[in-house]
Amino acid sequence: MIEQLVSQIEERFAALERELADPEVIADRDRYAEVGRAYRELEPAHVLAARWRTLSDDFEGARELLEEGEDEELRRVVAEAPAELEALAEEIRLAMVERDPNDDKNVLVEIRAGAGGDEAALFAGDLHKMLTRYAEVRGFATEPISQSGAEVGGFKEVTFAVKGEGAYSVFKHEGGTHRVQRVPKTESQGRIHTSTATVAVLPEAEEVDVEVDPNDLQVDVYRSSGPGGQSVNTTDSAVRITHLPSGIVVSMQDEKSQLQNRDKAMRVLRARLLEQAIAEQQAEISAERRLQVGTGERSEKVRTYNFPQGRVTDHRIKLTSHSLDEVLGGDLREFTDALAAEEKRLKLAAQAAG
Repeated sequence: MIEQLVSQIEERFAALERELADPEVIADRDRYAEVGRAYRELEPAHVLAARWRTLSDDFEGARELLEEGEDEELRRVVAEAPAELEALAEEIRLAMVERDPNDDKNVLVEIRAGAGGDEAALFAGDLHKMLTRYAEVRGFATEPISQSGAEVGGFKEVTFAVKGEGAYSVFKHEGGTHRVQRVPKTESQGRIHTSTATVAVLPEAEEVDVEVDPNDLQVDVYRSSGPGGQSVNTTDSAVRITHLPSGIVVSMQDEKSQLQNRDKAMRVLRARLLEQAIAEQQAEISAERRLQVGTGERSEKVRTYNFPQGRVTDHRIKLTSHSLDEVLGGDLREFTDALAAEEKRLKLAAQAAG
């Protein structure tokens, strides 16, 4: 079985190499980009396959030579190779698990304060800093979409885009209820409070991904209002778009012009409609999406940030880091890598069961 998979990887990789050198492919910009992407995606599996092939050949050669005479080094190769080959085979199978078709997309990240009042809003602000810094660390660009600040600081809710190839593959694991345990600045008794904020990560939809019939939209315009009901401007620049078939409502008022607010609202609407379509197509993704945001109650959590003990725990994979400040500063790669590996293991198990 693994021999067949390794052969398939070798043949496919060689075919892609030939295509990348083909003048006709090089002349077709879209085709060349598509082949290049497939080549890059297959390359890690090809490296593993080459290691498996070399070790397998060494193992067979050592077994044949041992039949002709005793050799300590050959005996060691024959004794250790089977376990190493099986470990490599597992890595190859994981590397070949089908990718999420949305992995390469840009994303919209929505953060909302959950349970905990002012402290939850401050924590939403902390998560916003953490995720935007992580985006910068990974070489992605960020773009603010909308925000509703809280009087004490932080956000009641904030939405921003993360742009770059593979953004969704990195940020999709951040979706869910995040919980913080710390002593609020306003707490005079020094008691630890638990607060939450929810994070939703939506793959950003292109117009070709989601077709929106203008007749399905109810567009309302109104006057933007600032904190305390103060008017931001004197024109009806704020936009509320209701998608009548789904009931999804998106409001946008951060920009000064009605057109800009409408464009941003449509981006968010398309992302939510794409997410809904994915959920309807795949039952397991539907379950994931329902679990992603939850209700924001303290008992629901994907990750806990415990300030008194200086630790961060991801409850989905039972991974704990004692580098709280670094994590909140945007150092999330350890969690992303572990969650991505777990996602692949689950997919591989599902494929085996199917």
